[in-house]
Amino acid sequence: MTPDEIAALFTTEDGGFLCARWGRPIAPVIFGLADETLDIFRAAIRAVAEDAGTGVVEIDPDMGSNMMTFFVRDWQELRGVPDLDRLTDRPDLPDRLADASADQYRLFRFDADGGIRACLTFLRLSGALADAHPAQLAETLAVRAMLTFARDVTPTPQLAALIRAAYDPVLPIAATDPSHALRLAARMTASDAQG
Repeated sequence: MTPDEIAALFTTEDGGFLCARWGRPIAPVIFGLADETLDIFRAAIRAVAEDAGTGVVEIDPDMGSNMMTFFVRDWQELRGVPDLDRLTDRPDLPDRLADASADQYRLFRFDADGGIRACLTFLRLSGALADAHPAQLAETLAVRAMLTFARDVTPTPQLAALIRAAYDPVLPIAATDPSHALRLAARMTASDAQG
């Protein structure tokens, strides 16, 4: 991946740049799935986190769970989530998502150092995601939660290498300057050379 390609992954529509990684172990919880499917998603989260070099724990000391994933058939089901407005800081989120005909929505919370503190993902399984293969969807969601990607990404070996590069302890936990993409590209090149 070129530095420009990397930078584009973290550049928002308004031109802002943010590449942040988790600064604490991930404590995932998943709502709205059958037990047999839960195991697929838990395994995917653990595999992606371990590949990145970060940990998965049962409980986050501050939040209990810090990676929350909600599966619904209709956005109005989110109205049953206690304190949803406070959790997301997005008033009327179910109506907003319905009005936008969205299939998914993701938001991050951050620690004082800029590292990811929490990731909340909401998915509507009655739309385009209805026929998604559970294992592929699980890996995709885990990958998208590892860094503050500004757009949807699909798991590839290159993307896995990018995530590993971003978790290199030598690099800052969060960066707002697009030149950070140069450092990530250099880490990926160095890793390829060693491999």
